[in-house]
Parts: sequence; C-alpha cells; structure tokens
Amino acid sequence: MTLGTLRSIDSADVRGKTVLIRADLNVPMQDGAITDATRISRFAPTVSGLVSRGAAVVIATHLGRPKGEPNPCLSTRPIALALEEALGRPVVFAKDCVGEPAESATADLQPGQIVVLENLRFHAGETENSRNFAMRLSVNGDIYVNDAFSCAHRAHASTHAITDLMPSYAGPSLLAEVAALEAALVSPERPVVAVVGGAKVSTKIAVLKNLMNRLDAVIIGGGMANTFLYAKGVPMGKSLHEADQVEIVREIEQLAEKAGCMICLPTDVVVSREFKANAENRTVPVDGCPADAMILDAGPDSTRRFQELITNAKTVLWNGPLGAFEIQPFDRATVNLARIAAQRTAEGALVSIAGGGDTVAALNAAGVSNDFTYVSTAGGAFLEWLEGKTLPGIAALMSANEAA
Repeated sequence: MTLGTLRSIDSADVRGKTVLIRADLNVPMQDGAITDATRISRFAPTVSGLVSRGAAVVIATHLGRPKGEPNPCLSTRPIALALEEALGRPVVFAKDCVGEPAESATADLQPGQIVVLENLRFHAGETENSRNFAMRLSVNGDIYVNDAFSCAHRAHASTHAITDLMPSYAGPSLLAEVAALEAALVSPERPVVAVVGGAKVSTKIAVLKNLMNRLDAVIIGGGMANTFLYAKGVPMGKSLHEADQVEIVREIEQLAEKAGCMICLPTDVVVSREFKANAENRTVPVDGCPADAMILDAGPDSTRRFQELITNAKTVLWNGPLGAFEIQPFDRATVNLARIAAQRTAEGALVSIAGGGDTVAALNAAGVSNDFTYVSTAGGAFLEWLEGKTLPGIAALMSANEAA
C-alpha cells in the first residue's frame, strides 16, 4: 500500500459542496463531560481547511460501544460543543445520523456551515456494514472523506460500504498516518529497530512474524520478554509469562535468524515481591528472579544496551512498554529509552514512529510524546498494519479511486 494509491481531499474541488467526513472523535468521557479533547483539537484544522476552501462540512463519528441502540450517555452532542469551541465558529448538532433529523440539518447547507451527526453506532447497520445504512448516510453530503485511520481496520458502513456510493477521498490525518507507517515499514532509513513490549506474546505473534523480515533488530520487553526468557530456561518466579507460547517463541527466533534480525532481550531485571507503587525492589541478573518474586522491568544494564541500539538506529518503530510502566519505579526502562529516542529525533538523527494505547500512555508519562516523529493514537488499526494486514477502510478508498 502506498500513498500514491490514495486520493487526497486536497485534490478535490470542494467549493460549494457538502463534505461528509468520517472522523474518529471517540474521546474519553466521564459523567457526560469530555476528559481529553486531544482528538478534537487534532481534527479541528481539517474542518477549518475545508471551510476555508468554500465547503460545508458534515462530521460523522462513533462514541463508545452502544451496540446498535441509542444511549444518551454516548451522544456526540458534547463533541459538537467541544468542536465549536475549538473552531471558534457555530457547529450544529443533528439528533440522528440518518433520517429526517440528519437530513433536515444537512439540507441546503451554505459554505462554512458545520454539522456534527449523532453517534453512528446508535444504528446496528453501521457495524454490520449495511449498504442500506450507508445509502441513508450518504445523502448527508456530496463528497465523502475518510479521515479516521484508527477505524480503518473495521469494515463498517461509514468506512467501507459508503465508498461505493460517493466520490471518496482520504483526509489529511489518515494520509499522515499512512505516510508515517510507510516511513517505518516500507522504505525506512536503516538500521531499523523496533521496540515491542506489552504483556503477552500471544497478542503480537502476527506483528513479530511480519516485522522480522523488515527490521535489523527488535527490542522485546515487558511480559513478552519474560516469555522469551522462559523459553530459554530462565526461572520466572511469579512473573507474568505464557508457558504455552514456547513453540511460537522458537518459531519467531528462527524467522529472525533467517532474516538476519537480532532479537534483544533483557540481561538484568528489576524484581519485587509486590506489584504496587514504590514496592521494595532490586536488580538481579536475568536468571536471578527469586521464586517468590516477579520481574517488573528491564534493569539498567539492559536499558543501556537498548539505548545504544536506539542511538545507532536511523528508524525506530515502538509498540508497547518495557515494564510495568504504570507504577513507579518500574517505569524506568521505558522512560529512559523513550527519552533517548526523543533526543535523537530532536537532533534530526532518528525517525521515530510510535503507536498503541499503552505506548501513547507510556510516552506521555515520559513527557516525550510531542518529541517523536509521529505518535499514532490508532490502537487496533496500528497493530493490524504492523501485522501486514490490508485494512478494509483503506482498501475501500483504493477501490473507489480505481473506479473513479
């Protein structure tokens, strides 16, 4: 997949047209209030750009998992209000995304007018990829834009079926995401190093298998590293690991050896008898975990080795933390490695691409999320891209472009 196969909305004449744009404004909410408006603030420039080019804009998004039924707690009305504040101009809220409430709100829109539709997932047809639902949605605009890479791994009506019904384009956020991932996986500057962490090998088997042929080295951390170490006969004590994944680990190691990709595991670890903040802990050799303790982070010697790899790399792809980063002091390896990657990026010596929910949280904790080349908020879509899968939402745009 290349950027050349995706048609940008920048190439379309939108003056006097109504642009129906699929965004991902699935923001965290508590008691009806938005607790983090980052996705809204990031999306606002896309709306401003279309408005400045003479378009009216209709925004479709989901919020939470209402399971095909209206749920007032998951209404997108607060999103419309937050977007209005971010844009500094009026935003109309439509009480449904299809039917009379939507059509009356979107009919005869004038350039510069903006509408936010009610939650797409209040209708089962959205997640069922219903063509009928897509047809009802399509009457709300003249041109369709997908600017929600994080939803592109789902074949839903608003990301897939609708592309057969309207002139379809990719939005700037989606294109930026694809460009960043291509920079890391398709035509990267070498050496290329990946940091792959998290709790379980079983959730990232496909990622590791796909990456082995594309990388020069992979740093494995967290519970995943424990499973790799367990496969080598390292005692685990009470550490999180997957004893049933030993054969998979050996298969991944064989793939890495064949591809010439170095697998880097901890050589020392931080252990504790308690999983809590500021618990008593000590650093031991990798094979020194007591029977009544657990491995909770990579040790300082391991971190220095990992930092050396990052220092010598030209491209870094990061998915997952190296330890139990949520609680101190077991965040040290993740934070120290992230800061080296951020520093090298700031120096212009490194292209750093990171993504996944825990990864974003870890980089935020390290205070470096703004210093990476690109940080993706797309969880499932980011992982499926790393697995080498074709994302349905992207494939639909490509097909629509070929048919145009």
